[in-house]
Amino acid sequence: MEEEKYNNLKLGERGAIISIIAYIILSVIKVGIGYMSNSEALKADGLNNTTDIIASIAVLIGLKLSQKPADHDHRYGHWKSETIASMVASFIMMAVGIQVLFGACTSIFQGGKESPDIFAAYVGLGSALVMYFVYRYNKKLAEKINSKAVMAAAKDNLSDAWVSIGTAVGIFGSQLHMPWLDTVTAIIVGFLICKTAWDIFKEASHELSDGFDEEILQNYKNIILKLDGVIGIKEIRGRNYGNNEVIDVVILVNANLDITEAHDVACHVEDKMIHEQGVYEVHVHVEPNEEKL
Repeated sequence: MEEEKYNNLKLGERGAIISIIAYIILSVIKVGIGYMSNSEALKADGLNNTTDIIASIAVLIGLKLSQKPADHDHRYGHWKSETIASMVASFIMMAVGIQVLFGACTSIFQGGKESPDIFAAYVGLGSALVMYFVYRYNKKLAEKINSKAVMAAAKDNLSDAWVSIGTAVGIFGSQLHMPWLDTVTAIIVGFLICKTAWDIFKEASHELSDGFDEEILQNYKNIILKLDGVIGIKEIRGRNYGNNEVIDVVILVNANLDITEAHDVACHVEDKMIHEQGVYEVHVHVEPNEEKL
């Protein structure tokens, strides 16, 4: 099972690499055509993609670090490197979102400029289409391997698709003598990027502080209570190591059981949770049930 987890992380690297390649190509095209077409919006979009290269590299590094086996000062392995990578990506996305909002608000106080070549708008639309397909690929991959870092990369891909659409709308608006449309669209896109960054940060910080979904925990509790030999559950806790779930549970068993029988009950709980529920690791502590439930 652990080998499969490591293989999934290696598979996740493919998504990060595809994002990096897409961002490098698109940033070069956008910045180049932005200068040729006199489009500030397209140039800004291209520079935005250069920051996304850094975010994708952070995700790739996180996935690689997560594959390192446990060592003397990381007894539980390096799984959380993946979650840290998601948080780094959220910081970069938030910085980009704030930059877009600042640029949009600043443009309100600037005078009118010459309309850029409409070809820049088509480049923006084409870029949005490319990033949407990259997003779909990474989202499907993230769901397949249950990777928070790859899912963060996918959300970043989608945010960039929206930025490119906003760029195109703004350029089309300038052609129709509606320069205000550029500003409005940029503000909406900026808020969308910031919201996505906040959602990723909130989920990553929740996991890094050992938060765990209460509904999942209650479901596991119900499953364990139905197992033979388990009379009750005194305590159950959960935490995440990257895309791995670790459960700590204190079960109550018949006080008359000998140590071997009690151990067998604990092993049954571990086998059920690991092999049927996909939990990475289960720590079971057994206590005698001293009172009638």
